This record gives sequence, structure tokens and C-alpha cells, in this order.
Amino acid sequence: MNTTIKEKLAVLPDKPGCYLMKNADDQIIYVGKAKILKNRVRSYFTGSHDGKTQHLVQEIKDFEYIVTRSNVEAMLLECNLIKQYQPRYNVNLKDDKTYPYIKITNEKHPRLEVTRKVVKDGSRYYGPYANAGAASQTKNLLDKLYPLRKCRTIPKKVCLYYHLGQCVAPCEQEVDVADYKPLVEEIHRFLNGGHGEIREKLVEKMMHASEQLEFEKAKEYRDQIQAIDSLMVKQQVTFSDLLDRDIFGYAMDKGWMCIQVLHVRQGKMIERNVSMFPYYGEVEEDFISYVSQFYFEGQTKPKEVFLPNTTDNDLLEQGLDLKVVVPKRGEKKQLVDLAIENARVALQEKFQLIAKDEARTIEAISNLGDKMGIGTPYRIEAFDNSNIQGTDPVSAMVVFTDGKPDKKEYRKYKIKTVTGPDDYESMREVIRRRYTRLLQEKQSLPDLVLVDGGKGQISAAVDVLENELGLYIPVCGLAKDEKHKTSELILGDPPIPIELNRDSQEFYLLQRIQDEVHRFAVSFHRQSRGKSMLYSQLDDIPGIGPKRKQALLKHFGSIKKMREATVEEYRNLGIGDKLAKEILLALKQGE
Repeated sequence: MNTTIKEKLAVLPDKPGCYLMKNADDQIIYVGKAKILKNRVRSYFTGSHDGKTQHLVQEIKDFEYIVTRSNVEAMLLECNLIKQYQPRYNVNLKDDKTYPYIKITNEKHPRLEVTRKVVKDGSRYYGPYANAGAASQTKNLLDKLYPLRKCRTIPKKVCLYYHLGQCVAPCEQEVDVADYKPLVEEIHRFLNGGHGEIREKLVEKMMHASEQLEFEKAKEYRDQIQAIDSLMVKQQVTFSDLLDRDIFGYAMDKGWMCIQVLHVRQGKMIERNVSMFPYYGEVEEDFISYVSQFYFEGQTKPKEVFLPNTTDNDLLEQGLDLKVVVPKRGEKKQLVDLAIENARVALQEKFQLIAKDEARTIEAISNLGDKMGIGTPYRIEAFDNSNIQGTDPVSAMVVFTDGKPDKKEYRKYKIKTVTGPDDYESMREVIRRRYTRLLQEKQSLPDLVLVDGGKGQISAAVDVLENELGLYIPVCGLAKDEKHKTSELILGDPPIPIELNRDSQEFYLLQRIQDEVHRFAVSFHRQSRGKSMLYSQLDDIPGIGPKRKQALLKHFGSIKKMREATVEEYRNLGIGDKLAKEILLALKQGE
């Protein structure tokens, strides 16, 4: 803990408010609220934390705080600050979601649309939906059932929708505003859980059309009924009072929180939203923060919100102008328990999938070792070279430990001793530099060295390891086909092909390693090439030192913009006319 933080902790007030945690670059990385700032902020720097929260605390180099008059004000301020600064750790908390809604527009000739913005424009909003696909699917069904206007701008003549019976065609026909009222009311009932009633009417129409031998019309009704059946899942949860409610439940495990929101409309559960994220504060505090952000900025609110047992119910009621209920018994309590159970199951599934993936990976590296006859390669170091016709040659190394990328161990190398595009000599240099250093520092050696390439690259690596350094580490190469895809694994010098099924986990693991080292090498080469192109021209100009170089690059961003600039623009940076002209002349000659 630095001196600045110690001094600020000593004078924290015992009042409600918000705190803003900052990193070494003075960026806000976390925003929280507190009933008592002194107690809450100090808790980050005292006692023990789990690894995840400790990572956050290690990044904190300073903090600010804003005192509010009440805890309600603190909650609303927290929402505003998160919206404004988008702190990295809070973005994880709120899952950065904007939920889609179905909207009946408030126009003379209304239409349906899917939107993520809820504004007070007199339109009717229905949702939120778990994803845009569910909302669009529902809207498409309603478009077929009810002939509201489809075009965003009314055209001059009728379109295909009119001929399909899906639009009343206000473009050519006089449509009374009152004619829309029954259509809008039916859509309203449908979206609020009344699709069963709509379905029954369609069944009646289908049967009547069939009796009248109007089989084409009967088929249309049948297709609409099937669309409703596939879209609307029958719900076991119903309430006789027909109130709109949102039911929240949450579970946490291993530093992760899952929140489930069950949306009950007209007494029927019609939708569910799931959010899963790492949390960095207190469990209940982060849950309340999520709920407040869920309804922030005018999101459609139900009549009631059901929550599990929390201590900040009054806070939410005042801040969000919602009726908050904590059911103690009966079917309402059972519904909250259902949300909690769904959250618990979702988390359990997440960790089970992770465990299965890890088990498959461990099995893959074990099988890979067996096929190569080298034992299990728990640590694999992979190399790849990158250059364009020998310019700015670089090499990169990635490390996979237990089959997973270990990015802290990645290394970049600028090739120093090779002139021109010589991939074999570049491989010799980087292998020599890497393992000479490991020997000097007495660090652990890898179980397998993997090079991007075939016989020549393997031979270069083996020669350096065995003949120069006296190391006998298995070396294999990944050859590529004409489509530049991983095609074959070869081991040793002379190389021996290792047969692997292309659908196997072993092949998939090698492919991931090869793709990762190639990506890392190419990105490093682009970075190096860009810097060399940028700096070489500036380095040749007398009077341009490191500070001026940095100022020029920061202001213009590229050599092209520097070349196109005027003397006046350079003058604004404190560069005299004479030097500015020399810069422009040198850059234009270097084109």
C-alpha cells in the first residue's frame, strides 16, 4: 500500500457515497457504493482476499470518493459513474448487456420493431427478451398474424406484404386510426402471455376453413399455430392476479456470480435472462448493484420485483421506484427458489464444462507423448519466424503448460545475426539465445520443443540443442499443406512422421499451438516493422531527439500525416520554421 492511499484511508468520512478505484495510469478501474465509505474502502486494504479480488487490489494505486446525502443517492450515482467511465471490473459485473424489446410505435399507422432503447415516446414496449433472436422471431410471427404497417417510410404504392395479407396498406387505402385498436390490443395480449387464447382462435378459424374446403387458408392457419407452438413454451408458473413481475435469484462459486431473472407477464412466465460474471466486491453489494443497473436509464419496469433475502430492499424501492418483495412462503417463495436453483445449476454446468475441457486437454498431451514415445510433454515451447523478404526479421515463442497457453512466459526475439530471409539460421539464433539463457539462469527446460516448419527447421534446432548446448530435448515440427493448414507432425532429426487423426484432441491441440505462435510472431513483426519504418526516417533528421520524436508521433500519428502537414502545424508544436522545412524535405525525399 502506497503512502497516498494510507493518508487517504486515514481521513475517510463515515458517510454514504461512491468510491472510484484507479490504477497506475490514473484510469478508473472500479466503481462501488458504500453506506459508510470509511468501512467499505478500508476493507479492500485490510485482511485477506481471494486471488481474483487480490488481483484488483494490486492494481489500485489511488482512489477518489464522492459523499452523498443518502444510500439511495449513492446507488443512483454508482449507476451514472459506471455508465460514464465503463470501468473494466464493473463492465464484467453488469455484463454490459442492453436487452432487446418489442415496440409498438406510437404513430398514426403503428408498426412493430425490435429495439434496445426504451424512451418515453408514447410507444408500447414488451420485454426484455434474452436475446435479439428471440425478439426477432416473435416479431416475425406477429407480423404474419397482424397486418400492421411494415415499412419504416410509407411508400407510394402497395408492396408484397399487402398481397400476402400482412399489411392494411395505408400507402394506398384510407385506414381509420380506430381500425388499429383491436390489432394493437390483440398483440398486447399475445406479448403479455395471452398466446393461448390467440392460438384457440386460430384453431377455430382453421377448422372452419377446412369445413368450407378452403384448404389453402386452413394450411395458413395451421402454419401460424405451429409457429406459436414452437415459439411459446407452455409455462407451469402462473399467477391468477395477472401482475407483471420480475423474479431475481443468484448463486456464487469460485469467484463467479450467476444471476437469473424470470420475467412474468400477465401472470405467466414468458422469458428468462441469464448473466454470469466474476465479482469483485461483497456478494450482496454486487447483486444489488446489478439489479439497480438492470433497470437503469428507463428500462421497462414491472409492477413488482421479487428478490431473495437481502438487506437493501428499501434502497431499491426508493432508488428505482419499484415495489420490492422478499417472499417468505408459498408459490412466490418457490419461484424465487426456482431462479436461485437455475443460477446454481448454470454455475455448476460452467465449472463442469471447464473441468471436462481440462481433462480432455490433459488426456491429449498424454496421448501425444505416448505416440511420440517421449513421456507426457507438460511444458511445450513453440517457435515461429516472421519477415518480409528478410526485412525486420523476428521470432516469437509461446509456452503451453498442461495444454493451456501461459502468456506470461511468451517471448519475442529480434533477429540480430542473420542477413536476408534465412529461416534456418534465424531458427538457430533464437534457439541458441533461448536455451543458453535458461542454462545460465538454471531454469526448467521444456518437455518438448515445437518449431513451425519441416525438416530444415527441425535440423537447425536439434543441431544447436545437441551439438552446441548438449541438451537432448525432443524437437518436432508442424508441416503445413498448400492451404497453409496444419497437415503433419514430424519428430527428430532425421524426421519421423507421427500419425495423428485429424479429428483427434491431440491434432486439435497442436493446431492451436501453431496458430497461436504464428499469430504472436506476425503481430510482433508488424509492430517491429511499423516502428522501424516510423523511426528510421525521423532518426535521419538532425535536431529530432527522442522527446520531439514522441511529440511528433503523438500529434500526427503517422509519417504520411507529417509529410502532408504545413509549417504552421509544426510551429504549433514549438518547432521552428527552419527545422519544420527540413523535416518536410527529408520526409518527402524518403517517399
